[in-house]
Amino acid sequence: MSDDATTHSTRTRRSRADGARPDAPPPGADEDVPGALEAMICFDIYSASRNLTSVYRPLLDALGLTYPQYLVMRVLWCQGERTVRELVDEIQLDYGTLSPLLKRLEAAGLVDRRRRADDERSVLVSLTAKGAELQERSTQVPDAIGAALDLTPEESADLRRLLHKVSANTLRAAH
Repeated sequence: MSDDATTHSTRTRRSRADGARPDAPPPGADEDVPGALEAMICFDIYSASRNLTSVYRPLLDALGLTYPQYLVMRVLWCQGERTVRELVDEIQLDYGTLSPLLKRLEAAGLVDRRRRADDERSVLVSLTAKGAELQERSTQVPDAIGAALDLTPEESADLRRLLHKVSANTLRAAH
């Protein structure tokens, strides 16, 4: 075995034990190597997102939902009736994206939309009986995602904390 292969093999074994990628750059070295995807934190996030989407897809296909539709349904299952504005804020989609998504959920018989009596400009979104029943069929989704992530509770909390920080920092930088 060549020295390069031995080093790679040793690093690979170490990465499996500690969860780190063998070629991971030191913290803060995101863009230090021009053109090297391995050195880009944003590529790691992108790759993880694509992989997570591929885990979600068959689970949500069985429910007849896309991921953004699933997010709307989760909000309604957990919090009940919401205004379109509240959904825009919680799911971080713009009106132009959310409006057709809600129309498709309504056409599928999962949600109702109606204008508020006290404010005609505001539209309320609520579950139908069919939408509420879908929650029972969706209970395997969080468990399947948790199993695919294979993180300890502490790792999940750390990841969530870091992702919230990244989201807040990048949102602030973009505006």
